[in-house]
Amino acid sequence: MLDILLIILLAAICLLGTLLTVFQLPGIWLVAVAAVAYGWYYDWQRVGPWAIGAILALLVVAEVVEQVSGMWFARRAGGSRRAAWWGLFGGIAGALLLTISVPLIGTIIGAAVGCFAGALAAELSLQKHAAAGARVGLYTAIGRTLGTVLKIAAALIMSALAIVVAVTA
Repeated sequence: MLDILLIILLAAICLLGTLLTVFQLPGIWLVAVAAVAYGWYYDWQRVGPWAIGAILALLVVAEVVEQVSGMWFARRAGGSRRAAWWGLFGGIAGALLLTISVPLIGTIIGAAVGCFAGALAAELSLQKHAAAGARVGLYTAIGRTLGTVLKIAAALIMSALAIVVAVTA
């Protein structure tokens, strides 16, 4: 009975973690911690080292991709390094300060607006061409949004892996 309750708890925490990831909160970390704790509790017999390694690798890749994707897109659009960095910091600030009250995607929209504004401001400070700055800002926002979507997908995959391995062990 305890085994079933712990699997239900693991699934609930993974679901919560994935939902928090959608809101740009560190939910993906919650999924990883839940999987590691479950594995540790069962002495690595149910969620073993290979599953934990895969979950942690997905965690690292997802975090890096989310942060770097906006910068990469800014550079692909011809933006400066300043625009790439300002887009990154603008995305973080936008996620914190510009979240709008649209369920599930409000924080993603805030981050995208912050990326756009940061990259646009940086490009305008360098070259005074609004069209070029807007293009770099748009690409930065698109890149950040794609990175966020990939991070949410990684949280779903991590959750599924942890739950499937726990149930089938």
